Amino acid sequence: MTSYFPPNGSTSNGANTPTASSSLSPPMQRPNALTNRLTTVLSASYADSDIRDSLETLSLRGIHNTAETRRQLRLDVQKEVVDCNAEIVKDFGKVAEQLRRIGTVVSTLNQTCDDMRKRINLAKQDTTPVLEEASTLMTQKKETETKQQLLEAFSKHFLVPEEDLLVLTSAEEPVDERFFDVLARVKQVHHDCEVLLGGENQRLGMEVMELSTRNLNSAYQKLYRWIQKEFRSLNLEDPRISSTIRRALRVLAERPSLFHSCLDFFAEARDYVLSDAFHYALTDAVSGANGPGAGDHTVKPIEFSAHDPLRYIGDMLAWVHSTTVSEREALESLFVDDGDELARGIEVGLSSEPWSRIDEGQAVAFDGQKALSDLVNRDLNGVSRSLRQRIELVIQSHDDPVTCYKVVNLLSFYRTTFTRLVGEQSHLVDLIQSLEKFTLGHFETLMRDQISALAGDHIALTPSDDLSPPQFLLEALGGLEVLMKTYESSVGPEDLSPDANNENPFTSVLRAAFDPFLTLARSSSDELQTTTAQSIYRTNILLAARAAVSPFPFASSTHAPPISAALSTLRNDLLDTQHQFLLEASGLKTLLEALEPFSDTAEDKTEKPDQQKPQLADLANLPAFQPESLITSSQQLDDFLPSALMDATDNLKRVQSLSLIQSVTEDAVEAFCRDFEFVEGMIIAADEARGTVDMGMETGASVSGRSGKSDGKTEASEKEDEEGEGEKWSLRSLFPRTTGEIRVLLS
Repeated sequence: MTSYFPPNGSTSNGANTPTASSSLSPPMQRPNALTNRLTTVLSASYADSDIRDSLETLSLRGIHNTAETRRQLRLDVQKEVVDCNAEIVKDFGKVAEQLRRIGTVVSTLNQTCDDMRKRINLAKQDTTPVLEEASTLMTQKKETETKQQLLEAFSKHFLVPEEDLLVLTSAEEPVDERFFDVLARVKQVHHDCEVLLGGENQRLGMEVMELSTRNLNSAYQKLYRWIQKEFRSLNLEDPRISSTIRRALRVLAERPSLFHSCLDFFAEARDYVLSDAFHYALTDAVSGANGPGAGDHTVKPIEFSAHDPLRYIGDMLAWVHSTTVSEREALESLFVDDGDELARGIEVGLSSEPWSRIDEGQAVAFDGQKALSDLVNRDLNGVSRSLRQRIELVIQSHDDPVTCYKVVNLLSFYRTTFTRLVGEQSHLVDLIQSLEKFTLGHFETLMRDQISALAGDHIALTPSDDLSPPQFLLEALGGLEVLMKTYESSVGPEDLSPDANNENPFTSVLRAAFDPFLTLARSSSDELQTTTAQSIYRTNILLAARAAVSPFPFASSTHAPPISAALSTLRNDLLDTQHQFLLEASGLKTLLEALEPFSDTAEDKTEKPDQQKPQLADLANLPAFQPESLITSSQQLDDFLPSALMDATDNLKRVQSLSLIQSVTEDAVEAFCRDFEFVEGMIIAADEARGTVDMGMETGASVSGRSGKSDGKTEASEKEDEEGEGEKWSLRSLFPRTTGEIRVLLS
């Protein structure tokens, strides 16, 4: 330990004598040593572990910092170290003594263990034969217990008690929950026999499988007979069909031959029951125990309405529909609710009865809905036969086409209904479809008979004096309207719209009940003498026909266009007739015929290419344009104009369409005005060519001013006076009417 104080022999006198220090050492030597010591002390880190431990030791001793303590500190510490070493040596001596004692004890233990090892080896030699014999006995015991457990497990699993077999095969025992439990156990035994057949000893497996197979066949036969017995007394009207029957059918499905045989038996039984119920509903609804309305005294037999074919057929179809719905709902719980289990059972049965497969390469799957529809159809076979006979008899004995077509729509409605109910491929749907075709054929036959009868009735085909449509056509259109309303109310929007060929199901009816009557009515117009009467008569026929089909889009889409085209042609004929009437009544036709050589048309040029066209100045030389003739034509025109529209309208008064009369008359008047404008232009051009325009205008004005010829002279006499004077006369003065006046008077 470094002392921070000078040694005991040094004094401080030399330090206080500057003369001595300056003479012994160089200047500033002591202060440098002190500075180095201070620097060393100050540079020491109090975080150093040795310094910290030293300081902690001094602090624990409680030493005061005195000069005496600092001198004795080293000695005291060294003395303490020596004392501690002495105590440690003393303690190690005690430890060595204890180790010597332990060595003695260990030697004694080793000797004892050697002695025990010798004794154990002697005992082992004596007990080894006994242990080997005991081990052999224990192994034999375990093998015996294992065999006993195997025997008990085999007996419990593969052997069915006699009382259970009695429940499974005896006809006196009921088919209840215990029967199905025993049957399930026997099936499991039969299935597990495959494990036995896979072992070395197959005899046991074959014996057990043969026994289980025999028991299963007896059980299925018992179940088959029980189901047939239950089917005889099964009440399908009861919504709570026995769950035992449903379970029995699911189990019997594992034997497809027995299962289908049960279905055949059930279908025959239900066919008889439903046929009997249908007979009661037809003849004796009150006492019919199985028919709808049984026991209800307010329900009358269907035969009571046989006088009304539509109601009679509708009641029968309604009964069949109600029965079909009831039958289907009752059978759904047997086939649809358990369809998956039946499918699995049939699949299992096909593996045990491979001869049941129709095609080995084709997968057979049970369809509950299809089986249900097939069974319902088979149940209604007898009802279907009776229904066909009665409907055909009623249709054949009825001769009203409207009623027949209503029956067709009724059958079509029920065909759609039964298609949704029992499927499109069902026998019942085929029956309704064939009846629908039969009734529609009878309807077309009745239509042909009516046409044949009308074709030989001369009175019915004779047009009336007012040229109105014939009565037979009006009656046919009335019946057709009833048919169209019936069709419209019985089909959906998809049946009302035409298809790609612009046809719909009603087109065939129109061809039978509309086209022949329309053709016959139009052909009857040949008896009329005049073309105008024929046109008016045919127009009235087509107007009535178009008015009948126009409110119904499904009819007008196919028949309105040709009718409208024919009416357009007839309108042109009426327009020509009305135009000719206006020309003849007004006297303008004579002038137009006289002016034909002066018209420059392509037809004239083609027909007369080398003929020279007359000059307009020569117009006055034509007979029709001589003063007397032209004055007569002008007078005829004046007499015609006041009542022209009335006379023209009266000319077409037998046309049964005021709008058509007005339209045709207006177009005829417009054509007449164009013709008059042509005549007027030709007259003015002729006057210009002759140089009599001014005179003509003045004379025309004077002639126009004479309203009533009050001077008592005729225009002819006045013209003669003018000719006598040697003046040229004006065509315009003799024919003063203008196109504007004509349009005003005919507007």
